[in-house]
Amino acid sequence: MNNYKAIIQGLVFVSGDEGVTVEQLVEIVDIEQADVVNFLTQIQNDFSDDSNGVQLVNYANIYKFVSKAICFEYVQKLFQVVKTNDLSQSALETLAIVAYKQPITRVEIEEIRGVGCDMMLRKLAMKNMIREQGRSDAPGRPILYEVTSDFLDSFKLISLDELPNLPNFSEEFDGDELFE
Repeated sequence: MNNYKAIIQGLVFVSGDEGVTVEQLVEIVDIEQADVVNFLTQIQNDFSDDSNGVQLVNYANIYKFVSKAICFEYVQKLFQVVKTNDLSQSALETLAIVAYKQPITRVEIEEIRGVGCDMMLRKLAMKNMIREQGRSDAPGRPILYEVTSDFLDSFKLISLDELPNLPNFSEEFDGDELFE
């Protein structure tokens, strides 16, 4: 199988902002470390010219794709949002989860919502509704998110204590009760 380069490129891509280490790639792809490093170097070279808007970077031994500086102005326009109270249903769901469960990781939010939320987190961060609060002690040290004072201002809250209480659902819920 000589598709290792494509496989490694795909793995780095799907790792998103978290990125992936050489050691993880060696374990997943099951080839020599020198070969993985060689393929990563080839991928970096493939994306180095100005015909590509992304590049493969290595920060603190973590490889990930990032947009190039030439895209900065356009990325800002993409995420630039006029300050309004118009938030999509998925934005509201994500905000509610962060507000009630903060600090919380992207994976925990996705487990609750049942869908990916990477782009939504970026959009909410660009709107200054959420921010990174640090890193979890969990494996991989994922980013923790919390709401901002702009969130409180948008919803006219003095503190998170003003959020409505969530209903308590019994652990012994019997689905038959729905059909009575």
